[in-house]
Amino acid sequence: MREALHATGVAIEVTDRDGRLMSAESGSLGERPQRVPLVWYGETVGRLLFDPAPGRPPDPRLTGVLARNLAELANAARLAADVQRSRERILRAREEERRRLRRDLHDGLGPTLASLAMTVDAARVTLRSDPAAVDALLENLRSMMGRTIGEVRDLVYDLRPPALDDLGLAGAIRALGGVVSTGKGPRVDVQVEGDLTTLPAAAEVAAYRIVQEALTNVHRHAKADAAVVRLHLNGDLHVTVGDDGVGLPSEPRAGVGLTSMRERAAELGGYCTVGPGPNGGTLVRAWLPISNGNHGHG
Repeated sequence: MREALHATGVAIEVTDRDGRLMSAESGSLGERPQRVPLVWYGETVGRLLFDPAPGRPPDPRLTGVLARNLAELANAARLAADVQRSRERILRAREEERRRLRRDLHDGLGPTLASLAMTVDAARVTLRSDPAAVDALLENLRSMMGRTIGEVRDLVYDLRPPALDDLGLAGAIRALGGVVSTGKGPRVDVQVEGDLTTLPAAAEVAAYRIVQEALTNVHRHAKADAAVVRLHLNGDLHVTVGDDGVGLPSEPRAGVGLTSMRERAAELGGYCTVGPGPNGGTLVRAWLPISNGNHGHG
């Protein structure tokens, strides 16, 4: 780039989606370099800075062509950085989840089961010496078992929503829509194309969680009267959630929910986008690739 521009120094700066700056430099820049924005489909993705060589003014047409090519490279660098960070976050989240499960099993469920065993032993001993007192021990045992069952259900739900096994993906999504539609919530129409019963377990969970988060946002923020959920299986699974609400703010921020949706799709090699709908409101679109050799609930 420095040679093409006949410049004494060139720097290329790219700002990623989290506001972090990536840069590369050749030669030495002065205090007042020329600045050219790098624009990719209307979005500024970085800038080119350079110092023309003395007596060699830059050619505006050449600079424009180079800036367009650089904008494409800058956008590719941003996407690569996004993918890398998503993978890192997914790995961290997975390890945190394993740590949480281990802690819950070791510190919560383990001692509870040990306590249940001791209560059973105490009831057996008491049965011989004071049969009348056994009833209170058994009542306490029943209460502890009820709490333990609840803890196990919570652990299982965090791993995989039971509705997926009870109702299948389509039924579970319709149940979600029914919950959102109650009271003053928006009407939710669920449309399904294709046989979803053979989806891999990971794709089922990702689709369910993405729709769940999208409908939660519709209910909380969109002020919508209606929402439409579409699940279309045509080799890969395409998921959309659209509403007729107020739409996205002028400067939307990627909160935990939006980031989670993107990362669930990225974990499967797909993507998830959130933007304005064609007729207003907000549209969430997710593409989840389905491996032909990875079907079944696993």
